[in-house]
Order: sequence, then structure tokens, then C-alpha cells
Amino acid sequence: MSSTTESTRTARRRTPLNRSQIAGFWGAWAGWTLDGMDSFIYALVLTPALTELLPRSGFQATPANIGLAGSILFALFLVGWGLSFIWGPLADRFGRTKVLAATIFTFAIFTGLSATAQSVYALAIYRFLAGVGIGGEWALAGTYVAEAWPEDRRKMGAGYLQTGYYAGFFLAAALNYTIGVRFGWRAMFLTGAVPVVIAIMVLLRVKEPEKWKKAEARVVHAKPMKEILGPGYRRRTWVACVLLTIAIVGLWAGAVYEPSAVIQLALKSGMDKAGAIKTASLATGLLSIGTILGCLALPPMAEWIGRKKTLAVYFAGMAVTIVGSFGWAFYLPNGLAPFIAWLFALGFFGGNFALFSLWLPEQFETRVRATAFAFCTSFGRFIGAGVNFLLGAAVLHTHTLGLPVALTAVVFVVGLFVIPFAPETRGEVLPQ
Repeated sequence: MSSTTESTRTARRRTPLNRSQIAGFWGAWAGWTLDGMDSFIYALVLTPALTELLPRSGFQATPANIGLAGSILFALFLVGWGLSFIWGPLADRFGRTKVLAATIFTFAIFTGLSATAQSVYALAIYRFLAGVGIGGEWALAGTYVAEAWPEDRRKMGAGYLQTGYYAGFFLAAALNYTIGVRFGWRAMFLTGAVPVVIAIMVLLRVKEPEKWKKAEARVVHAKPMKEILGPGYRRRTWVACVLLTIAIVGLWAGAVYEPSAVIQLALKSGMDKAGAIKTASLATGLLSIGTILGCLALPPMAEWIGRKKTLAVYFAGMAVTIVGSFGWAFYLPNGLAPFIAWLFALGFFGGNFALFSLWLPEQFETRVRATAFAFCTSFGRFIGAGVNFLLGAAVLHTHTLGLPVALTAVVFVVGLFVIPFAPETRGEVLPQ
């Protein structure tokens, strides 16, 4: 009996983390949190920012023009995200932590500069350049945690890391509830400059993962982009690109349009403008809590039933909840409360992104891992930019927000047929 108990304790014992691993994780997590905050700030301040800047740029601030300009700026932001694939080869060549710090520094500086915009054109440029930095942070943070953490901890580490992005949504909602309502949209963008401190900490205090050092020592670095698109990796690269594209379309359809939908429903229910903005902030907080729980539930599920089945569960959940919220609750006579209730479930299944933080590093060797992660995530953002532009045009044409967003559920159904082509890596160690 005692020997059984002792073996159970040994099995449950985890490899302790050293100071650099702990500091590196919190640096990556904080950067990813502020990355999420930055991404969502724009969704929250879209209407007041464009209401002020469109007339200064020679356009009327009509609801139609605000919707169209907002979609164009979203698309440019996503194109910037897409161009972030440049960070991957740099990280494979020069190291994870240095390039991670550079991505954080980039998006922080240009988010802060967004507060100084005097025209819609200036705001578009700043958001595009901030997107280049934001897009690289996920790939490098995910790669760093996968390589730096011990094998028996890295899977949960991926789930913990992904909570940061949605904690950023919650933080953005809290700032909008306090700073945004009182001081306006420029103050919200100024808060996005805070991650510069995180960048400095990552650069000065965190060591490179040993896996990257060993790989760099024995490999003459060639062309990682050519390798991930070559015969050895081609299939898994393109399958990952398609699956990430589907996840990104869902993120921007569900999460980004959520504040606008809540504001519309709140105003329809009789609330004043300030009350509607506060309600949108509270709804965003609920969405974020749901997503954080989804991120934490995902790694144990992926270990239990496998990566592919777990993603299938989350994709099916996304399809159902997008239809339930934007396709059904949004059109109810008193739809505000049901819509917000659906948002919690939508947030939970939005935690599917945590699987990619866990799964992508398992599919590629160290010498090309950051390049593969950055390329696969960037590919989806280019497609997401086009879908976002089409969504804006559909909203403008149909004069409704709910139906065009609800139709994005179709891509998750398509994803269920793509998942079987991906490799199953449950039980495998991170390839060197």
C-alpha cells in the first residue's frame, strides 16, 4: 500500500521551474495579455475615434461611414498581423527572447502613437504597424514556453499562456469602463504603451531556451521558410494554416463585433450611451472569463482524448454559440440578456486558440519551429483581413450586424472536415 502511494506521489510530482523559466513565462504572459488588451482596445473605441477623425479627414461621421471605415482599418490591422511572419525566421536565427522583446516593443510604441492621430489615415498607419508587432508576439511566446518549460509542464503551460490574451480583453474592458468613459479614446490608446516595460524585462532577465541553443550550435541555419513548405513539412504546414484561418475568422467575427452588438442591444432596450458602453465592457469581461476557463480546460482534454478530437469539440461549440448569439439572441425583442448569456459559452469555445499554442510546437523541429508558428498564424490573418472586409460590406448592405456574423459559423463546420488531415501528437515529446 505504501509503495503504491509513493509511486502515485512520484507520478504527480512536477519538474520544478527555475528563475529564468518563471520570469520568461510571466514576461511572455504579460506581453500576450497586453497584446490582447491592445487588440481589443480598438474594438471598444472604434465608434468614438472614427466619429472624431472622419470629419477631420473629409468624411461625414454617419453610421454607414463609421462601419465601412472601421472594417477597412480592421482589415489593415490584420494585414499587419499577417506580415508578422517576418519575426519567425529572425527568432530561429537570433533567439526567442530578443525577438520576442522586439515584437512587444513594436506594438506598444505604435499603439501609444495611435493616441496622437489627427486623421483616419494616421490612425490606419499606426494600427497597421502595431499589428506587425502584435502578430509576432503569439508565435514567439508560444515557441518560448514550449521550448523553455520541462516536458511534463509545457502542455499546461500552453493553456496558461493563452489565458493572457483573453485576460487582456478583460483588462481592456475594465479600462474602457473607467478610463475610456471618463477620458476618451485617446487615453485608451495611451495605456497600450505600457508593454514597453515588459519588453525591457524580457530582454534583460530571460535566458534563451536550452533547446534553441543546442539546435543553433549544431545546425548551420539555412532557409526555414523553404523547409516548412518542402516535402517533409508541407502537408502539416498547410493543414495548420487552414485550421488557424478558421479560428481567426471566428475570433474576429465573434469577439470583435461583440461590443458593437451589445451597444446596439443596450440602446434598443432604452439605456443611454454611457450605460450602453458600460454594459459592453461588462459583457466583454464575461466573454473573457469564459475564454480563460476554456483555455484552462483544453490541455487536460487534449491529453485525455487527443489534439484532433479536442479541436473538433471546440470548433463545434463555436459554430453553435455563434449562431445562438448573433443569429438568434441578437434578433429577440428583448435580446440583451440572452445575448450576453450566450457570450459566456462563445468565450469558452473561443479558447480553442490554446490548442495551437500546445499543438503547433509539437509538429515542427526546433530549427524551424518559430518560423512555422509565425507563418501558420500569419497566413490565417491575411484571409481574416479579407473576411473582415467582406463582413463590413455585408453589414453595410444588409443594415444588420447579426446575420453576417452568424454566417461565419459555417467555417467551423468546414473545419470539422479538415481536422482529420492534421497529425495527432498526443503522447509525443517536443521534437528537437
